[in-house]
Amino acid sequence: MAGAERALRTLAHNVRAARTRAGLTLDELGRRAKVSKGALVGLEKAQGNPNFATLVRLADTLGVSVSALLEGPAEGRVRVVTADAVAPLWTGAQGSEARLVLTTTGPAPTEVWRWALEPGEEYPSHPHQAGVVETVSVVSGRMALTVDGAEYIVEAGQTATFDGDAPHAYRGAGTGTCRLVMTVHLPPAAAT
Repeated sequence: MAGAERALRTLAHNVRAARTRAGLTLDELGRRAKVSKGALVGLEKAQGNPNFATLVRLADTLGVSVSALLEGPAEGRVRVVTADAVAPLWTGAQGSEARLVLTTTGPAPTEVWRWALEPGEEYPSHPHQAGVVETVSVVSGRMALTVDGAEYIVEAGQTATFDGDAPHAYRGAGTGTCRLVMTVHLPPAAAT
C-alpha cells in the first residue's frame, strides 16, 4: 500500500500545483473538467481513487499530460521503464488494460502507452483538447478504431494516426488479445 499512497500524494500535489499555475479555483476546475468539487477536494487531500476518464478530463482542462499529474520529479537523464512496473490506469471487465508507461519532456511532450484489448472489449475515449494527435501501432492481434463515428480495422503491423479532439474508441476486434503501443502527442501549449 505504501506505493499506492505515495502515488496518490504525488497526484494530489501535481493537481493542486497545476490548478494553482492555471489560476483556477476548485469550483472553476470542477466546472470545466466536469468533476465534482467534493471529488477535487478529496483528490487534493490525497483521498479517493479517480478513474482514468477523470484524470484525462483534469489533464486536458489543466493543459498538462496525464503523466504530468501522476509522475514525481525526473530522476536522471535517461529513464528506462518496464511496462509491468506501472499500474494500469484502465482495466476492462474482460481483462483489457491500458498503462501509461512514460511521457517525454520538452515543449511538445508525448505520452507512451501500452494497451491490451480483449476480443469485443472497448474503451470509449472523450475528445481531447485541440492539437492532440494519437498514433496507435498494433503489435499483435486486431483492433477496431472508431473516430468520429467511422470505424477502421487496424491489424498487427499496421499503424494509424488521428486528431484526438474527436470522439474515439478502441476495441479488440480479433479472436485473441490485441496488443498495441499508443503515443499521444500533446501540443506545445500543453507543456508544463
